[in-house]
Amino acid sequence: MDFDISLNKIASQHARVLSGMRPTGQLHLGHYHGVLKNWVELQHEYRCFFFVADWHALTTHYDDPTGIPQSTHEMVIDWLAAGVNPNEATIFIQSRVPEHAELHLLLSMITPLGWLERVPSYKDQQEKLKERDLATYGFLGYPLLQSADILLYRSGLVPVGEDQVSHVELTREVARRFNHIYGRETDFAAKAEAAMRKMGKKNARLYQRYRNAWQEQGDDEALSAGRALLEGQQNITVADKDRLYGYLEGGGKVILPEPQPLLTKASKMPGLDGQKMSKSYGNTISLRADADELSKQLRTMPTDPARVRRTDPGDPAKCPVWQFHEVYSDESMRDWVQQGCKSASIGCVDCKQPVIDAVLEELRPMQERAREFEEQPDVVRNIINEGCETAREEARETMDIVRHVMSLEMI
Repeated sequence: MDFDISLNKIASQHARVLSGMRPTGQLHLGHYHGVLKNWVELQHEYRCFFFVADWHALTTHYDDPTGIPQSTHEMVIDWLAAGVNPNEATIFIQSRVPEHAELHLLLSMITPLGWLERVPSYKDQQEKLKERDLATYGFLGYPLLQSADILLYRSGLVPVGEDQVSHVELTREVARRFNHIYGRETDFAAKAEAAMRKMGKKNARLYQRYRNAWQEQGDDEALSAGRALLEGQQNITVADKDRLYGYLEGGGKVILPEPQPLLTKASKMPGLDGQKMSKSYGNTISLRADADELSKQLRTMPTDPARVRRTDPGDPAKCPVWQFHEVYSDESMRDWVQQGCKSASIGCVDCKQPVIDAVLEELRPMQERAREFEEQPDVVRNIINEGCETAREEARETMDIVRHVMSLEMI
C-alpha cells in the first residue's frame, strides 16, 4: 500500500475517505499513477467519496466555464475506466450538492482571515498564475471550501501529497474551532457522564481510566484504547458516542471530526521530456491515446544528448526514457538498459520499445472500458446522478447537525 494511515487517531465511524479533482477533461498517465491507482485501492477498504471539484475550477477559470460540463463527463469516464467502482465508492459533482456552499459560508463566519492568507499555496499560485486575476474572495477562500468539502462528509482520511498537508491542517484547525465554539452544549459533562453509564459498569470504569490516563498523563495509548472502546459500543446513540469522544479528549462534543492526512507517495510518472507530467507542459500521454499515437510519442522522446550516434555510449540517468523504465520495468530489464546504454550495445530505439510495450499493455484494458462508457453516455450520467443523490443525503445529515448547534432552526 502507498499510504501512511494512523487509524488509531480517528474513530472508525469517521474513517471515510474524501478526494476530488478539478474537471480537466481526459486524464493522462500522471493522473493514473498519482491519484487513480490509489483511489482504486482505497475503495476496497473505506467508505470513499470521490468528487468532481467544479466549483474549485472557477477559482482560477471563472471567466470561461463553458468547458466544465464536457470535461466533467470525460474525466468521470477515465475514473470508471481506471477501476473506480460506483458500487464501492460514491462518485459525485460538487456543485450538485449545494450543502458544500452552505457549510463553506457558515465556516467562513468563524475562520480568521489570517488563516487563509498563510496557506502556502495561496501566494505560490498567485506567483505562478500572474496572467490570471486571482484578486478575488473565491481564490482566497478556496482552501476553506476544501475544508467544507472534507467536513461535510465527516471524512476522517484525506489522501494528499506532502505539498497538500497544509490544507488538511487548516481543516483540522477549522473543525477544532467549530467544535470549541458550538460543541459546548448545556450540561455537556452531565450528558457525557450519563452516556458513559449506558455503557455498563465495567466499560464505564475502563473508559474513565483511559480518560484519566490521557488527560492527566498524556498517554497516547490510553487515548487510542479509549477510542477503540467507544467504537465497539452498540448500546449508545451516535450523539452520545460523539459526546464521549469529546469528553475523552477533554473538549466538547465532536460535531465535525478532525481529519487526518493520508500521505500518498509522490507519483514517479515523468512527462515525455523528463519533467513532471502536466498538460501545462505539453508532455502528457493520454489514458486514451491510441497505439500508433502513443508509440510515436514515446519513440520521439528526447534521450541522453551525449548519444549523437548509435555507437556513442550514454548515461541512463540523463535520459528521460530511463525514468519510464523505473516505473514500468523489472530489475532485469533495468540492468539490461543500464549495461546496454553505457556500452552502446543497444540503441535508443531498442531501449524505448519495452517501455512502449509496457504502457500499451497497462492502458489496453482501461481503453476498452473507456470505449464502453463512451458508447453509453446515459450510463455515465446515471452513475453521476446516483452518486450525487447519495452524497447529498450524507451532506444533509451533517448540515442538520450544524444548523442545530448554530441555532439556525425554525422555532
